[in-house]
Parts: sequence; structure tokens; C-alpha cells
Amino acid sequence: MTDGLSTLYQDLLGGSYDCVDRIVLNAYFRMGHDPGGFRVWWRALTGSDETLENAYLMRLAGRFSRRIRGYAKAHDIPVIDCPAGQRKHDLAEEYLARTKVTQGLFLVLVGRAQAPVWDVGAKHHIERKKPMPYVNHYSFHILDPDWGHLTIKISGHPPFPAQVILNGHEYVACQARKAGITFTKEGNCFTTISDAAGLAKIADTLSEPRAIGRLSQVCERWIYDCVCFALDFDEQKRSGFRYQYSNYQIEYSRNLVFKVGGHMDQVFQALIDRSRAPLDLKTIKTILGYRHRPIYRRRTKRSAEWEVAVERPTYDLTIFKLHCGKLTLKIYTKGERVLRIEAVAHNTRELNCGRSLEKFPEVVSRLKAMLERFADALSCIDQCFIADEMLEHLPPRLAGRQNSCRRHRSQQGADAPGRRGADRLVPLAQRLHRLRCRRSRARTQ
Repeated sequence: MTDGLSTLYQDLLGGSYDCVDRIVLNAYFRMGHDPGGFRVWWRALTGSDETLENAYLMRLAGRFSRRIRGYAKAHDIPVIDCPAGQRKHDLAEEYLARTKVTQGLFLVLVGRAQAPVWDVGAKHHIERKKPMPYVNHYSFHILDPDWGHLTIKISGHPPFPAQVILNGHEYVACQARKAGITFTKEGNCFTTISDAAGLAKIADTLSEPRAIGRLSQVCERWIYDCVCFALDFDEQKRSGFRYQYSNYQIEYSRNLVFKVGGHMDQVFQALIDRSRAPLDLKTIKTILGYRHRPIYRRRTKRSAEWEVAVERPTYDLTIFKLHCGKLTLKIYTKGERVLRIEAVAHNTRELNCGRSLEKFPEVVSRLKAMLERFADALSCIDQCFIADEMLEHLPPRLAGRQNSCRRHRSQQGADAPGRRGADRLVPLAQRLHRLRCRRSRARTQ
């Protein structure tokens, strides 16, 4: 690992690995998102413009729904209509634990969300419906031999825009089993690994340019089987219906596996206590790359929201988070011995490096650089603090000066702004470093 935090606590670690975590790709039929292109595609599909009416478009959406439910009933596959706000991934995990399917479709979830829908007016004039309506989306939950559990979410209305949702940890787990590496996986995290270096090498393959081909292959393997409920294979071929892919959401994580769970808790709680105050807006902009990224976009109604927060969604989970716009940095615990540092691009447009699938390695590289700047900042802040036990081993002059600083801080108030910042302890840390150097030189002479 190249970041300062991993280096600082390397003696406490039993291993570590980097992994691309959640991957969300947008799948779209480019011609179908333009009025003229959609008209040309409809002519190729039906032979003329005479059937280009709202009634025919609704019939196509209805046929999609009927075929899915009929196929699922014939093959004993559950189809569940989900209300708004239900966590579909948790529901899918419950069915995954009970399913006997080893490869292929095992669950279909139906929910409503906004999607582009064409409105055909007089003389077959085409324009987008505004505001964008809520329509049924069908989430196909699939077991793949190389990627494990993946989801393909398709809108029920033409041109059938879709999302392919993958998980890098699932991919690494499948490839590790094929390579004969044994591991223990708790949720979305490896806690025990027989060959940490081998697993890290597999995880690194998702950051290579060859990952573009792997992602394209898994999408092409399943997405046309899903959309065939709306357009059969002959109609897809006759009309030239083909998807293209772009990056939408990507998560990149660095996982530090501690030898002892108690050490991890101490390190994490100390990082939270020491880092909240010193991480000001200027430092956060540097970490996220905003200080070096010129922005010439049109101003939106709301400016980006900057946030440094500590969240406790459950009693045994604490998340330290930096958030700005569509970018988020987190550090939190997974299981009993894993400390995870995570960089999230909720929309890859925010990274300004392109969104096509061919840009996937560049997106991952930028997230990795952002994560390492975050870890370096945490390590610099952490190194400037001195544990109470060290005061007993300090020379009297330095110990007295440190105690006087503490008395002054207690007189001013423990929560006074900036009193616990790293800037008050940097000179002391520098003097201690010089003292250690003198002592090491004296021993060698």
C-alpha cells in the first residue's frame, strides 16, 4: 500500500487489499434517445410510420410486462411488485439465500421510477414527455459464473434504457474460488484469506484496461436475454437494436485487515476524534481534487453541499464521511477486524474524465488517487498527536512544556476552536523526531 495510513499501522495489519466495489453501468440505445433516430428505428421495426402512436408504444410496454410474468410463472421464478422506499437489494439477498438456481435468472422485482418516455402527437410528431413520468422498471436478478449476483434494471417503455449493477467483491470471490484460494466473506468483505497476495492480485485486475472487456462481456451475455421480453431476437436484429454502455456509479475501497479487532477499534475511534476539526474546507477540496479541476459548467440552482460528518446508522457501525456534490469519501469498520476506506463517485460526470465504458480504468485511477490523498491526510493528522503514555518517557524539558500546553488548553476550554488541532502539536512532533535521530546517531557512534 502506498498511503500513509497503511504504512503507519502496518505492524498491526495481517493483510490488505484494494477492490473496485459497486459498479453501475448505464446501458442505452443511442438512436432511440433522439426523435429522428427513434423514428428511423421504428420504421425498421414495423415497416412504416403509420403505427407510430402512443397506443402502440403502450402496447409494447404492456407486452413487456405480460411476457415477463408469463415466463416467470412457467419457470417458477418469483415476480414481486415493490412499493416505494423498499430496499430491493435486501429483498434480493433473502431470495438468493433460499434459491436453488446456480446460474441464470432467479428473481424479478418490479418498481416505479422516472424514465424517458416518448409522446407522439399530431402527424406523428415526437417529443419527450415532461415532466419525466414514473414507469415500471423490471430488475432481473441473475447469478453469473464469473460475477456472482448481478442486477439488470430495464425500463418498460421504449427505447428501454437499462442499468447493469455489478459488485467487484462478488467477482473477486468467484475468481478466488477458481484459483483455489480459501477465504471467509462476511457481507461485502473478506475477513479471512489464505493467500492475501493472490487475492489482492485478482482484485487488481478490475483496475486494468482488460476490465473493459470483462464488463462488456458480462453485459452482452445477459442484457439481450432480458430485453427479449419486449423485442424478440428477430426484432432486435431487424431493427438494429444494440446497447452501448457508460460508467454511472463506481466505488473503490481499500480494506485493512487487522490482526486484533481491539486494535482496529482503538485506531478508528482515535482517527475520528482527531480528524474532524483539522479537516477544513480547503483540505477537503485538495483531497477531492477540486483545487486542480477547473469547472466551466452552467451554474445550477443549488451549489454543491460540503459536509464532514460522523454517522451511526446502527448501534455497532460508525461512519466518518466527507461529502461534496456527487463525490464521497468514507472510513468505517466491516466485521470485527476490517477497516475500510472508500471513495464513491455517485455520478462519474463529476470526475471530468469521460463516462464511456472505455474510460473505466481512468475513473478507477482517479478514485484511487482521491482515496490515497484522504488516507495521507488522516495519517498526517494522526501522527501529530502524542499518547498520554509517552509523556512518562519524554525528557523533563519537553514533558513540562507539553503539560503546560495541556493546562493552558484546559483553562481556555477543551472545546475551544483550534485548541486540539494538529497545528499546536506539529512543533512538538518535530522536536521528538529530531531527538530520536540524535539518539540513534549516538548509538551508532
